[in-house]
Amino acid sequence: MNETDLAGPILFCVALGATLLLAGKVQFGYIYGMSGIGCLGIYALLNLMSSSGVSYGCVASVLGYCLLPMVILSGSAVFFSLQGMIGTVLALVIIVWCSLSASKIFISALDMEGQQLLVAYPCALLYGLFALLTVF
Repeated sequence: MNETDLAGPILFCVALGATLLLAGKVQFGYIYGMSGIGCLGIYALLNLMSSSGVSYGCVASVLGYCLLPMVILSGSAVFFSLQGMIGTVLALVIIVWCSLSASKIFISALDMEGQQLLVAYPCALLYGLFALLTVF
C-alpha cells in the first residue's frame, strides 16, 4: 500500500475493454468512468473508516489489480454467452472473488480488523457494475 502502481490497473482496464470489444460491446467510457467514480467512493469510505487514511492512488491500484478476475469473466464472454444460469453463477463467483480480494488487502494494510464485510460490500457493488457490463 505504500507504493502506488497504476500501470497494472490501467492495463487491466484496457484488457477488460478489449475483451468486451471482442464480445461485441464497446464499453471503454463506462469502464473508465465507473472506475474513477468507484475509486472516489471507496477512497472516501476508507478514509472515513480507518484511522490512518489512504491515498487515492493506493485505492485505485488495489481496486485495479483486483479487477483481473473480471477480465477472465469478460474473456469467457467472448466464447460463450453469460446470460444463462451458468453465466449468472459465474458472475456472482467472480464478484465475490474480486471484492473479498480487495477488502482483504484494504483491511490488512489499514489495520481495520473486524471490518472486512463493511469494506467488501461496497467493493462488491462496484465489481457488480463491471459484471453487469460483461454479462449484458
